[in-house]
Amino acid sequence: MGQVFGSEFRRVENRDHLGKPAIVAVAIRSYDTTVDDLWEAITTPERLARWFMPVEGDLTLGGRYQLKGNAGGTITRCERPAALDVTWEAMGSTSWVNVRLTPDGSKARFTLEHIAHKDGIGEEHLKQFGPGAVGIGWDLGLFGLERHLLAPAVPRDQQWVETWLVSSDGKGFMRASGNAWGEAHAASGEDPGEARAKAERTIAAYTGA
Repeated sequence: MGQVFGSEFRRVENRDHLGKPAIVAVAIRSYDTTVDDLWEAITTPERLARWFMPVEGDLTLGGRYQLKGNAGGTITRCERPAALDVTWEAMGSTSWVNVRLTPDGSKARFTLEHIAHKDGIGEEHLKQFGPGAVGIGWDLGLFGLERHLLAPAVPRDQQWVETWLVSSDGKGFMRASGNAWGEAHAASGEDPGEARAKAERTIAAYTGA
């Protein structure tokens, strides 16, 4: 848990993207594997289904992908084994997810940026939740990736996932993740009280509190 929630592994940035103000959630992890293996884990449909969710579509540069029951979009950059960029289209809005893989000593470093225009995700939604709305989701996904890399051939156990999410351990994970994203949001310049309030609302939405 220390690695997952250490401040060096997440930050929030304010920047321009395609000429408009954007908020960016950045998640960084180092995994005990090679860059090539990590690339396979995040781009191979069979392996994605074991830790994330099933994907279908034209999984080539310029092609359209669809995650089962979740976002879809276009693959805008695909440079094996270092860079993958996609649009993230869900709930009537478009954001962008960029992934970079680099060597990290004997490990592989995974850096993910989820970029959203501030006026593209709904002003009220941004005021209510903040970056933790996507941050907790990515922390959950990357926890799944960590488990997958320890046992790559093991299929995803959906029943275990659903049971864990409502357990005290699962809710504790989401609470710690939300708190960490709130701290990162405050560090980016957001008013600390506002960042804390948004984190609390996001945690409640994920945990059903």
